[in-house]
Amino acid sequence: MSSQDEQPMNREDDCSSPIVTNDLPLTKEMILDAAEQVLRRFGPDKTSVVDIAKVLQVSHGTLYRHFASKSSLREAVTERWLHQCIAEPLEAVVGEAGGSASERLRLWLETLINAKRTYSIEDPEMFMMYAAVTLDAIEMITTHVNRLIRQIARIIDQGIQSGEFKSGPSEVIAKAIFIATSRFHHPAHAKEWMAEAVDVEFETVWNLILSGIA
Repeated sequence: MSSQDEQPMNREDDCSSPIVTNDLPLTKEMILDAAEQVLRRFGPDKTSVVDIAKVLQVSHGTLYRHFASKSSLREAVTERWLHQCIAEPLEAVVGEAGGSASERLRLWLETLINAKRTYSIEDPEMFMMYAAVTLDAIEMITTHVNRLIRQIARIIDQGIQSGEFKSGPSEVIAKAIFIATSRFHHPAHAKEWMAEAVDVEFETVWNLILSGIA
């Protein structure tokens, strides 16, 4: 356990809920909801486990029964956020009926890119935590990325079956597309997304991808 977990910041004026021991059972979803609330209020760097415990009106030791450390709690919050806010909307694009495979692939990429841009501006605390967790929670991020690549692969398969795309290993092609467009959706490049030329540059990359698979 880190010293940050053990020594909360002094925020008596900000958190009105006292620290009390509550023996009522907590679910992980309740803890994650409270953690998101506190993270958005204070930001990931200044949030402690005790702050989250105050919101739930339990002792911080109660939270450690569910999550071994502050890092594991942050990872769980990020994993849920990625699932609900990124992966699920993209899954809906894959399952849409009608349109060509290239149109669906373009929509999938635009949905991913626009979501990342929007959250970087409108939900900066969660986006900041996601960017930080990306560097540490390698296994969780790899699982998330692999899910997205499989979504692209399903679109590629649809295009191959319809004769719109060339035959080839769909997951290999999907991974190449994901890597080729990473500048437009990886958090490490977030500062570049507001550049005037970014949309033109994406169009160039998209045309190159399409010429390779169509």
